[in-house]
Amino acid sequence: MNRTTLSLIAGVGALAAVTGFAALTSPDASGASPAKAAAELPVERTSLVCPAPSSSDLAETTYTSFTPVTKGTASDGKAELLSAGEESGAAAGDKGAKDEKAGKGGKKAAADKPVLTAKEPGKPVTEDASGADSPALVGTADGKFAPGWTVQQTTQVAAGTGRGLQGVNCTAPDTEFWFPGASTAPDRTDYVHLTNPDDSAAVVDIELYGKDGALETTVGEGITVQPHSGEPILLSTLTSEKQDNVTVHVSVRSGRVGASVQALDDKLGGDWLAASVDPTGSLVLPGIPKDATAVRLVVFAPGEADADLKVRLASPSGSITPAGNETLHVKGGMTSAVDLGDVMRGEPGSLVLTPSDHSVPVVAAVRVVRGKGAAQETAFIPAGRAVGKRATAVDNTAKGTRLSVTAPSATAKIKVTASAGSEGGSAVSKTYTVRSGTTQEVEVPVPSGLKGTYALTVETVSGGPVYASRTLTSSLDGVSAFTVQALSDDRGMVAVPEADEDLSVLQK
Repeated sequence: MNRTTLSLIAGVGALAAVTGFAALTSPDASGASPAKAAAELPVERTSLVCPAPSSSDLAETTYTSFTPVTKGTASDGKAELLSAGEESGAAAGDKGAKDEKAGKGGKKAAADKPVLTAKEPGKPVTEDASGADSPALVGTADGKFAPGWTVQQTTQVAAGTGRGLQGVNCTAPDTEFWFPGASTAPDRTDYVHLTNPDDSAAVVDIELYGKDGALETTVGEGITVQPHSGEPILLSTLTSEKQDNVTVHVSVRSGRVGASVQALDDKLGGDWLAASVDPTGSLVLPGIPKDATAVRLVVFAPGEADADLKVRLASPSGSITPAGNETLHVKGGMTSAVDLGDVMRGEPGSLVLTPSDHSVPVVAAVRVVRGKGAAQETAFIPAGRAVGKRATAVDNTAKGTRLSVTAPSATAKIKVTASAGSEGGSAVSKTYTVRSGTTQEVEVPVPSGLKGTYALTVETVSGGPVYASRTLTSSLDGVSAFTVQALSDDRGMVAVPEADEDLSVLQK
């Protein structure tokens, strides 16, 4: 027996000892072993970032954190939000002093007390802030708090540009975002908020596209977002062109950021515009409120190919075509907008966009207006992802919450759970059936004995896919203020493939 053979035997024996189990068998007739299905396991860590809520001294902001109860998680863990440091606002002359206080690189968040800390899964936690000084936040959740961790900031602004109710889900950091529905018009003040949660600087490019294509920008390339900081970028400082309907493209050269657009109107209030789902051929924009007085659809086609789309409204009674707007032609690289007017006519609905011929990837959002005259208010609904296995919306109240669900292609059964209240109350659940091609404003369950606010979790039981959005309403000095958030799969579970030891590689 030569030295090579002895080495091989020793190697096999050592591997068997490490794995605890090893079996050498001849391959079957097919030459392959049957593959095992991947196991679904809870994620172990989740990161979120929240933009600075407002520059108004009249702003009143509530942060709400919630994690749904998930089987199979670790027994411990934590979830907390910290100040991002806001080093971005410092002038060059102030930076040294700020670093002295915050530590090298402005990592003020590391030493600060958390703005908000979760207590237990299944129960929301809230924290309030006032005025214009609230910074961007960065947060992490691990262990039992990680799967499905959801955070929202909701801000009331009593007067001034953007007055009304502004709500946004804190988002996972990423490297690319699309925002159709922004504006550089004189009556709009729109900001792109960039938040960097990491220890190194991020470098970001911002591109703007209007009705005739790319807008000429001056300082949109190579924007540096310092570590653990937030950077609000006023769109009107990037270009001199004034256009009502603009698509914003945020791409990250290095690092990662969270991104959201804050769209503020002088007369029509304002809200946050969340990113559209990544460019794709078919889109669903879920849950346009039944009392919308004006609806504007904004679509952008990245690249050079034109897109021809069928426009359908999924109503409670079925799919209908908006009169005079059956189709929409979108030129490649250009932003198209169409005013659908009072298309809802007292019924909730969702817009469904599908290719008329060949599929061309697009992104889309709708601007929704409620009220009349000086009491008008605005919100935005981007094209979203399906609910999937589970999605959550937080900061709900007993009387000011609406939930709309649409099943664009097949009848679906869903389960809706109202969590325990932030200050008391017991969770309750209801199931609903949503017929194919319809949008239903379901009767929202409310926790028994509710005190405070609560979370709504939507799960797909069968059929589908389903899309959903939640509308919050409140009365604010005679204005019926509102904000809309889409519910998308929380991605709280991850597929982990099962693997077997294969020692046949040692024989090759």
